[in-house]
Amino acid sequence: MAKVRKTRLSSKRKAVGKARTASKKTTSKRKKSKKKAAKKVAGKRTGKALRVSKKTQPKAEKVLEESPEQADSFHSTAEDMARRQREISVAEFFMKNRHLLGFDNPRKALLTTIKEGVDNSLDACEEAGILPEVRIVIASGAEENRFRVTLEDNGPGILRKQIPKIFAKLLYGSKFHRLKMSRGQQGIGISAAGMYGQLTTGKPVVITSKTSRNQPAHHYELEIDAKKNEPRILVDETVKWKTPRGTKVEIELEAKFQKGRQSVEEYLEQTSIANPHVSLALVTPDGETKVYKRASKQVPRHTREIKPHPYGVELGVLIKMLHDTKARTLQSFLHTDFSRVSSRVAKEICEKAKVSERSRPSRIARQEADSLFKAISQTKIMNPPTDCLSPIGEELILAGLKKQIDADFFTAVTRPPAVYRGNPFQIEAALAYGGSLPGDGLARVLRYANRVPLLYQQSACAIMRSVLSTAWRNYALQQSAGALPTGALVIMVHMASVWVPFTSESKEAIAHYPEIIKEIRLALQECGRKLAVFVRRRRKAAESERKKAYIHKYIPHIAVALREMLELSEPQQNTMVRQLTDVLERSRS
Repeated sequence: MAKVRKTRLSSKRKAVGKARTASKKTTSKRKKSKKKAAKKVAGKRTGKALRVSKKTQPKAEKVLEESPEQADSFHSTAEDMARRQREISVAEFFMKNRHLLGFDNPRKALLTTIKEGVDNSLDACEEAGILPEVRIVIASGAEENRFRVTLEDNGPGILRKQIPKIFAKLLYGSKFHRLKMSRGQQGIGISAAGMYGQLTTGKPVVITSKTSRNQPAHHYELEIDAKKNEPRILVDETVKWKTPRGTKVEIELEAKFQKGRQSVEEYLEQTSIANPHVSLALVTPDGETKVYKRASKQVPRHTREIKPHPYGVELGVLIKMLHDTKARTLQSFLHTDFSRVSSRVAKEICEKAKVSERSRPSRIARQEADSLFKAISQTKIMNPPTDCLSPIGEELILAGLKKQIDADFFTAVTRPPAVYRGNPFQIEAALAYGGSLPGDGLARVLRYANRVPLLYQQSACAIMRSVLSTAWRNYALQQSAGALPTGALVIMVHMASVWVPFTSESKEAIAHYPEIIKEIRLALQECGRKLAVFVRRRRKAAESERKKAYIHKYIPHIAVALREMLELSEPQQNTMVRQLTDVLERSRS
């Protein structure tokens, strides 16, 4: 019986062993077949048979075994990479990166859309010498979180052929290539708002514009072709419009309407402060109408376009200007294509660069251009002209602040023009103190660039940095280290420039140039000195009143004591009270 059991066990073990060896063979065959299949797939994808060296074979086999996609990326060739390359349209880029333009959330998207439309309206009206009247209507859409924004102005209108490109083509405008103060700069804003509306609701931008009372109104419905960055016209017709002239824009977008800080209402309030000549009307989704009346009928001074200043031109730009100029000699090029360069200064620059003033600009070599660029920085040249700027002015700043803010003290200052990178700019500052302003919190800062309020990215702005670095304790205010001053205070700072150095395309913060920060600080210090005189005089008067109240309180007791000591009658006591009170009033007046 023992022998039979042994033979049965041995036969079972042999069978198990044979089964294991068979399974190992099948798994190895499966692995080999998988490797061959992966190699064939990779070979077909790359268009070639895979050639793997003996050193890299284990690593390649591991990649092939794990995933054919990894094998494909591991063996990409230059031809594969070249096939994947294609041109990126500006519209495609900003459609994917809409947060760069200020459309990163529904609430901010609504504000940005209204801001860009109002900026365009004010620029157009001021260039035409018209007192701006802008009406904004925010109506609820058919679906939740959708709104239809309508902006209507009394401006000069837009020519028919320009309407599609202005509202449905990014980086198209008249302000980028000219050195002249304006709210818009890049030619992106209103077309980006239409692009956001098209992206979130699929609805086109609707434009109605009229240039004269005797001309018909042109009506367009537009979309942006993102691949080509070109307008796609859906409707083009002439319509009847009772308005004598102006433009009306309608955009439906996904948005969120809220009140409070960084809202549409705050933006319009701040706009009316820096633009006291503007009349604004807002109709909210609830049907409420808010009107911001103008405080002045004075249209801002008309600005003139200037030529670039030599100090603000870089080497690459100088070389391009040399090739593009129509001037025949280098001296005439420097004199005609730049501002503040006379014939004498142009000759001096050529002598320092050791280049003949009669040289043809288009034939100037790179080495000579480099010498010319260095000679410009070594030559003393006048600052650029400032008739390209239109500051608000101290009187109008005070009028705007008094219209919107209830305070006891107002002061404003306009600094003389200064220059950064060859670009002229001017800083204005103002303070409002006391009144109904809350006295237990931090001061409120109003930031402006070319009369446009900056509501976002406060901590990244040069204006905020200048306010925080100002020692407000020297001006009779409380301030913690690295914080805003405490008290019933509003601080306003405005920068006017031909080219404001914004930190991003959304135009929400000013870059930290040392020249700009210095001018802002000087303006704030000048306002601070005036405020300190008012605050100290007010505190002195308050202290005097407090002491006067104490003395006035004890005069009757003094009279009673004198009556008892001198044995006076009651009428004499009353006379003494009146005399002491008169002496107190005369001494404190």
